[in-house]
Amino acid sequence: MRIGLLIDEPQGQDVLGRLRGRIARAADDGFSSVWMSNIFGLDALTALAVAGSQVPGIELGTGVVPTYPRHPAALAQQALTANAALDGRLALGIGLSHQIVIEGVYGYSFDRPARHMREYLSVLVPLVRGEQVAFEGETLKAQLGLTTPGAGDMPVLIAALAPRMLKLAGELADGTVLWMTGPKTVAEHVVPAVTEAARAAGRPAPRIVCTLPICVTGDVEAARARAGEVFEIYGQLPSYRAMLDREGAAGPADVAIVGDEDAVAAQIESLAQAGVTDFVAAEYTSDRRTREFLRTLL
Repeated sequence: MRIGLLIDEPQGQDVLGRLRGRIARAADDGFSSVWMSNIFGLDALTALAVAGSQVPGIELGTGVVPTYPRHPAALAQQALTANAALDGRLALGIGLSHQIVIEGVYGYSFDRPARHMREYLSVLVPLVRGEQVAFEGETLKAQLGLTTPGAGDMPVLIAALAPRMLKLAGELADGTVLWMTGPKTVAEHVVPAVTEAARAAGRPAPRIVCTLPICVTGDVEAARARAGEVFEIYGQLPSYRAMLDREGAAGPADVAIVGDEDAVAAQIESLAQAGVTDFVAAEYTSDRRTREFLRTLL
C-alpha cells in the first residue's frame, strides 16, 4: 500500500511558492503522492501543474475536481495540459460534489447524478486516452478529439460511495478516491463492488485511494474532539453521512485514525488488509509527531 499526503491550500502571500514547498517536503520525506482538494480557492489542476512541475518524482493528485462546472472535454484538455507540465505524474480525481453545492451555488440540476457521471466518463476517459469521441447522451454531447500532448497513462479516479458510482469506478474509471470512509465499509462495501466491476469489464485491478484524518498522539480523546470540530460538516453531507452510518460511526471523529504509534499503525494496516492501494493521510494538527511517524512507514 502506497502512502500519500493530502495537503491544505496555503493562505496569505505567495501561495504557489508555499504549495511548492509543501510538495517538495513530501517528496523529500519519501511519500509516494500528494493530493489536493478543489473547492473554492485555488484551482487544483492549475496549482499542481505550476507548483508540482518544480518538484520531480512525486505523483500529484486531485481529490477531487467537481464535474458539473466543466464540460468533460474542457476538463480533459486542462488535465492533459497539467499532466504534460508534470511529466506524466498526474492522477485525475473527479467527483459529483454535493447537491447543496451544484444546485445551490452553481444552479445546475443534480438530478440522476449517476447518469451524469456515466455520461461524463464516456467523454472524458476516451479523450485522456487520445481517442476520438462521438457521444450523445441525455445530458452531454461531444464530437471531437484532442491533440493535447501526454494522453495515454493518466489515471482517472472518481469519488464513489453509492453502489452505482462504485460500479462506474471499476467499469469506466481506474478506481476511486474515498473520504470519510472507514475500514469496515472499505472492506465490505467499496472494494468488492469496484473490483468486481473492473473484473466484469475486463479492466485492470482498480486503485482504491482512501483519505482519512490522522493524528498520532497520546491524548486520544482530545484528538478525536478536534477531528469532530474540524470535519463536522462532513457528518452532515448525505453521501458521507451514509458511509458513516454504514461504518457505525456517530461522526467524522470516529473514522479519524487516532492514537499512539502502535494504535495508528494497526489502523493503517487494517486499511491495507481491506484492499486499499493508496492511503492518503490528512494531517489536521501541527504536531510533528504524526509526520515523523508517517515517515517510518515509507
